[in-house]
Amino acid sequence: MLRALSLTQRLTIFFTALAAAVVFGLGLVFIQATTRHFVDLDRATLQDKQHLIEDIVQSANSVEDTKWRLNEALSHHRGLYAVVTDTRGRTLYQSQDFRPPDAALPSATLTGRSAAPLQHWKSEGREYRAMAFQMTPSYDNASPLDVLVAIDTEHHEHFLAELRSTLLLYALVAVAVSGLLGWLAARQGLAPLRAMRAKAAAVSGHQFSERMPVDAVPVEMADLAAELNAMLYRLHEDYRRLAEFSSDLAHELRTPISNLLTQTQVALSAKRDAPIYRNILASNAEELERMARMVADMLFLAKAERGMDLPSRERFSSAKEAQALLEFYDAVAEEKGIRLSLTGDGMIDGDRLMFRRAVSNLLSNAVRHGDPDSEVSVTIDVGELGVSISVENAVDDIDPAALPRLFDRFFRVDTSRAHPASEGAGLGLSITKAIVEAHGGDIVATSRDRRVRMVMRFPASPAIT
Repeated sequence: MLRALSLTQRLTIFFTALAAAVVFGLGLVFIQATTRHFVDLDRATLQDKQHLIEDIVQSANSVEDTKWRLNEALSHHRGLYAVVTDTRGRTLYQSQDFRPPDAALPSATLTGRSAAPLQHWKSEGREYRAMAFQMTPSYDNASPLDVLVAIDTEHHEHFLAELRSTLLLYALVAVAVSGLLGWLAARQGLAPLRAMRAKAAAVSGHQFSERMPVDAVPVEMADLAAELNAMLYRLHEDYRRLAEFSSDLAHELRTPISNLLTQTQVALSAKRDAPIYRNILASNAEELERMARMVADMLFLAKAERGMDLPSRERFSSAKEAQALLEFYDAVAEEKGIRLSLTGDGMIDGDRLMFRRAVSNLLSNAVRHGDPDSEVSVTIDVGELGVSISVENAVDDIDPAALPRLFDRFFRVDTSRAHPASEGAGLGLSITKAIVEAHGGDIVATSRDRRVRMVMRFPASPAIT
């Protein structure tokens, strides 16, 4: 049942129940304390009358004198009743219209001025509280008197009944007011959640600018609002990258598909010789190979984003693998007059082939975009945090705003998208970043003084035996 209630309703019910428990509990305690107070007052009144009767009996000279004195002293007290009898069955005094039950008369009583237990009974619509005791008159030590004094508690019960009614009405009003105030407090306290819900409802695929009001919410909700803002930022970035990726992918695929379609349509428009068909098929094969590499790279990146495990892990020398790649690119670099150099060494715990692919992508970019008659240097450093491999080449400085996006898929610094001398699809640096992150490292790019530097950092790890 509680699951169907809102948080405001749950808090209201809780506040109301708590207020009811407190108010009714205090009312019960007050009623009990008042009742005990009336009992104590009745006890004190009865004890005073006990002392009065004892004094009268002790000062009387005879039975007749005792009757007269008791009648003079007790007959004018409203609400006070007494019965005084002796052991011979004679009644020395009995209040008018007062008929106590036999059980109320003293049987095992206390003598002297000791406190006697109180008795309580109802008779003919009235309630009585009484005290029974025995005493010995001074004029006849052989005939003790049985005394029962009682008072009518009607005025007490009437007061208590009115008090109960008043307290009940007050308790109901207090609980209702407390419930209303609890509802207002809960609704006001949860207002930031409603504001956050409104902000979240405004978020869509075309509207990511809404953010949760961190400064306007209570401290308990500030962390939640901050985390939601961070989540919205990540979603915004992912959505932006996905939108750009879709646009770039469509552009990258449109060109080779358009080329394939045009060449095929031209070839089919007229009868041609076999060598011409072979040239067209060869050109188509190149375009298809380019598309196949692009699809393979995209599949690799998709696998890396889902959490890629290293196919095989071993400990190898980073300088040895980098040197083999430098020898591979030496012929290409020589055509542009670019010199290749390698310094340093460090042991890496990871996948050898994936490491070579990452370094190869960096070397390919450095040689392809490096200035003629310049140097591409590979530097390997070993520190407390692990091994860093940097690839540096001479090229025009890159806009600092574009540096963080160098590793995005299909991103190119040149926004014209015209790369006649390049066969790349803009996925090399993205693949390099995915490989480095799969090893638990990171990669950064810097550009200054016409020198671009890519640094891969691999974490330190124990040797494999």
